[in-house]
Amino acid sequence: MSLNPAQQEAVNTLSGPMLVLAGAGTGKTRVVMHRVVNLIRHGVAPSRILAVTFTNKAAREMQHRAAELLGKRQSQAKPEISTFHSLCVRILRRQIHHLGYPSQFAIYDRGDQESVARAALREIRVSETTMRPGDLIQVISRWKMAGIDPTRAGSVAQSDKEHLAAAGYRRYQNALKAAGAVDFDDLLGLTGEVFSRHADVRREEAARFDHVMVDEYQDTNAAQYRIVKALAAEHRNLCVVGDDDQSIYAWRGAEVTHILRFKNDWPDAKTVRLETNYRSTRQILDWSNRLIAFNKVRHAKVLRATASGEEPRILQVQDETAEAKLVVEEIARAVAARRARHGDFAILFRTNEQPRPFEDELRRAKVPYVLVGGTSFYDRKEIRDVLAYLKLLVNPRDEISLLRVINTPGRGIGQTTVTRLVEAAVGQGKPVWDALANAEQYGCVSPAVLKAIGAFRELIGRYRKLSKAGPLVDMVRSLVDEIGYRDELARLYPNPDDVQTRWASVEEVVNAVGGYCQRESRPTLSGFVQEVALGDRDTSDDKESRLAGDAVALMTLHSAKGLEFPAVYMVGMEEGLLPHKRSIADAAGAIDEERRLCYVGLTRAERRLTLTMALTRRKWGKARPTLPSRFLYEITGQADNPNYLASVRKAPGGAAPASNNSRQTGRQ
Repeated sequence: MSLNPAQQEAVNTLSGPMLVLAGAGTGKTRVVMHRVVNLIRHGVAPSRILAVTFTNKAAREMQHRAAELLGKRQSQAKPEISTFHSLCVRILRRQIHHLGYPSQFAIYDRGDQESVARAALREIRVSETTMRPGDLIQVISRWKMAGIDPTRAGSVAQSDKEHLAAAGYRRYQNALKAAGAVDFDDLLGLTGEVFSRHADVRREEAARFDHVMVDEYQDTNAAQYRIVKALAAEHRNLCVVGDDDQSIYAWRGAEVTHILRFKNDWPDAKTVRLETNYRSTRQILDWSNRLIAFNKVRHAKVLRATASGEEPRILQVQDETAEAKLVVEEIARAVAARRARHGDFAILFRTNEQPRPFEDELRRAKVPYVLVGGTSFYDRKEIRDVLAYLKLLVNPRDEISLLRVINTPGRGIGQTTVTRLVEAAVGQGKPVWDALANAEQYGCVSPAVLKAIGAFRELIGRYRKLSKAGPLVDMVRSLVDEIGYRDELARLYPNPDDVQTRWASVEEVVNAVGGYCQRESRPTLSGFVQEVALGDRDTSDDKESRLAGDAVALMTLHSAKGLEFPAVYMVGMEEGLLPHKRSIADAAGAIDEERRLCYVGLTRAERRLTLTMALTRRKWGKARPTLPSRFLYEITGQADNPNYLASVRKAPGGAAPASNNSRQTGRQ
């Protein structure tokens, strides 16, 4: 199977707990899929194997590789390969009724969440100048990832802001439940809750599988960690694959301790180290290994290269303008000399403010580029309008979607009427959809508005039936036409080009429904809405599509994880940028995470690696002197340099400089 000895060992270990420490570029996905196939070849039913990862792209890649490897052995039954969130949706569709939610719950996106959060803040009389809806969501998300429910939030709140958030959290969660909706974090949290409150449910779901495999285990948060343990506790056939040196998502709840303490949870676990790197040259890996050895709390490992190449470089320039000019000129010369394509290059940076001068220079030099990130397709107003209609057809209790489309396009149901109906519904503890059916009882609605409400309810009811009876594509196209959405765009946007562009986006929704129907053997509208909700939070597809053309890639170091490029420029290698100033001031562990982030950047490079730093960088329009990043001293073996020692002393809880002896130990 063309596997090296360490890979072969992991593939052939078919029972019991196992930790596969897979360094950057060591072929971990290959190992995971060969192991799945090997389990099937040894008689394990495909449907009894669960493999979980973090992105839709990774899940699809695994499914594709499994199909290729199985070949003629492929049966109708397939291993369950999915993201954590997709797995939890399937579990909750079966089990969420135990928690008082409908099985056809809605999954709220960020815009929907902000609407609920804004209402929760109004209810506790907190102005948006004191706490913005986005700030409330951020605090709630952090608590949910840590497994803290609304009843415990008040006891863990420390600041005045968190105490306000705790009060908002209760109302936010109550509003979600009343609307028969969950947010993205609930998919994990409610799965853990139903497991902890209902042992029979936990046993039922765990009994579906005999083997559980988890990719990118270093990225698991507290909720995911508990779910994995619950599913594997009985049979103990748990294989986790990951690299503690690439744990860079603490800010979104990932806990590197899960992979560091795997042997504590599973004392009989086998550990396999994948250390042969098939991506980068020896010279690049020398720098990478030297850097990461300064992190003291880690699994000992060292990457070994299969190829050699040129030495990496450190370039010092006057300021950020000169930095951008130098990098862009080098790229343009290499392409002009036919030594490379634009798509061979990536410019990686720590903060979202850094790419501006690079964009200016790239445009000036007429070099094609793509800035990975930006506005999602599903964040556009016209897309959100159409999707709100589809969500409402699936779940009329979804009040965020209902309130978005009840008068979009305009049908004579004004905001005053809507506010009165919402107040009446809240007063009676009813969903707004039910209040619409009895609007005449409230004495606040004119006959003309009553007629409009009746027509709206009839429209939704009719298309709910059509969504279950006929082709979904035809239903969506007919709905968009009947509500007159193109006329609405023409009313909102005087420029015909704007109308055409936005209408093309609406057509893309119809195309997306068609693509979904082609992929699924039994397509449903709820299935499509669910797929969109999950995919909208997973940026892997968007990232992949943006990088498909021949263009220079600009992206943050966090976005670059999982990618590789022939040539990498890591820019802004200065104290305060990398490591970031927040990390320098934070408690122990923050500098370690910044060092891992730097390590991830280094190991994205295949053949050429260039690090740049500016002597000055503008802040509020004034050039200010900078200090070289401590990581520059570490990767070049100059940790005894007085400038390095001064930088480290500035970091409370930061890594102390390693002695020569300890650095050598880290490299063995």
